[in-house]
Amino acid sequence: MSSKTKAWPFRKWLVVGLLALLALLQYKLWLGRGGWQDLQRVQARVDAQEAANVPMRERNARLAAEVRDLKTGLDAVEERARSDMGMVRADEQFFWVPGVHADDSPAPENPGLSATSDGAGS
Repeated sequence: MSSKTKAWPFRKWLVVGLLALLALLQYKLWLGRGGWQDLQRVQARVDAQEAANVPMRERNARLAAEVRDLKTGLDAVEERARSDMGMVRADEQFFWVPGVHADDSPAPENPGLSATSDGAGS
């Protein structure tokens, strides 16, 4: 029985030491560097960056589609030449009205029919 009484203080200190180690590890897990709080902060930053990337991805998709159209079809090239350089085909008539900008004019009701394509205006 004397060996049991001598082992008890050792076990008591072992249990206290293990509990202290567990508390230290829990502290590092929840509050320490690289712990749960850091993970939450990094996750918030990732979410914010993902939200900022959404418009950029949409813009990149539009640009990629435009590049694909420019490489494959002449319609996109013609549209670009009309809007950027004011291209007019030989069978069309161009009327310039001073003080009126193309951005101010209303869109045609039927986009398939252009008022300037037949030359008569109607």
